[in-house]
Amino acid sequence: MLKTNCEFLNAEIMDVIRLFGCEDEDFSYEMIYEGGVFYNSVDYNGVTYRFKEPCVCSGDTEFKRYAKRFAKLAFYNVLSKEKGVSFPWGALTGIRPTKLAYSEVNAGRDFVPLFKKFQVIDPNISLIQRILDEQKEIYLKNKANGEDLFISLPFCPTKCEYCSFITAPIAATRQYVDAYVDTLIKEIYSLKPIVTKLNSIYIGGGTPFVLDCDKLERIYAAINDVFDVNCEFTVEAGRPDVFSEDKLKLSKDCGVNRICVNPQSFSDATLEKIGRKHTTKQTYSAYEMAAKYGFDINLDLIAGLADETAEDFASSVRQAADLSPANITVHTLSLKAGARLKENVSRLNVKGIGDMVALSRDILTESGYAPYYLYRQKYQAGGNENVGWSKPSKACVYNIDVMEEICSNIAAGANAISKRVFSGGERIERYASPKDIKTYLSKADEIISKRSILFF
Repeated sequence: MLKTNCEFLNAEIMDVIRLFGCEDEDFSYEMIYEGGVFYNSVDYNGVTYRFKEPCVCSGDTEFKRYAKRFAKLAFYNVLSKEKGVSFPWGALTGIRPTKLAYSEVNAGRDFVPLFKKFQVIDPNISLIQRILDEQKEIYLKNKANGEDLFISLPFCPTKCEYCSFITAPIAATRQYVDAYVDTLIKEIYSLKPIVTKLNSIYIGGGTPFVLDCDKLERIYAAINDVFDVNCEFTVEAGRPDVFSEDKLKLSKDCGVNRICVNPQSFSDATLEKIGRKHTTKQTYSAYEMAAKYGFDINLDLIAGLADETAEDFASSVRQAADLSPANITVHTLSLKAGARLKENVSRLNVKGIGDMVALSRDILTESGYAPYYLYRQKYQAGGNENVGWSKPSKACVYNIDVMEEICSNIAAGANAISKRVFSGGERIERYASPKDIKTYLSKADEIISKRSILFF
């Protein structure tokens, strides 16, 4: 149980407590701000730990920002000492470390001292600097300029054990597909007045290529009718077993220039354990099909799957790099609400996960890739991260815009979240469509109206 004298700090503190797996233990915390100093007191296991942090705050927003930082740092210091454990991102628990780095840089400060204070390991500080350097051109070009379009197709062949997305197996939801496509197209046409300059288009899932070709064609036709698609246009096609020549040709003819192939592993034994109904051979086949059409291709991999060793994972990374796609995204396994994995496991203890992450960085750097975006999730194995790697000049605009929240994101479909980024990027407002497909279908007019209000 956690007792504090400042309720707005509870969620931030609990993130640190969960990181150490101490949710069932008792803590007491008191914070006093006086004379430009934060006085923090943590009671744990009969011992009181006290910390003092000088910091002059200007206004309530800044006060809360620093109060949260120092509370998390106090708890991290206590639990790291008590448990004899440290984590690669230290006391930083937010999903966007790069955004924190940018806030320091934009304020005229070096971000490194803050990251060191929060006990982020040196390789991760270097990783952040590499990402900021790699993002620079796109970041400056798109900051508060234009919009990105996201289209949600929440259908999959089957559901993987680690997946928490609000997706549905196509066999159980096929009766809704026609109505879903009709509603989605209605939404797409409603977006025309909102868009001023389209930076990128991203069709995600689910597994978009699980839809039949005629359904994809209708969606592509609506997008091309409403928007100038002379921009980055990505389809997260998905699992290799749904790829076909006709879907790839159609995508190319309709302006798609980036395709995501998501094998997650190049081990057939691992794929079977996690519920992926495809093989490594099918991954190679899907990749070769997509490469023929000249797409920039992204491959997704996950570290920490199904008892893999560090060398097992390194083998997948090497096989992905040998194909030389434009992008490779390396995720670390995360325990997510709604996933079958979370029903069976209360905490991820993946042996060798740090070695997996380190090996992937070494292999991809040696193979000519640079890290270009990063985000984190709660309950990731070893407190690690997800990183997108890119060949020179092949960084995905959509991923940078969305992860750094530098321009508005207009989203259509079930469980799609639109974000309006106001001038300067300090204020963001969101509108989320219903997650459930049937609810989404019944509320199309309301969705269109509320999203329009957000952007006007």
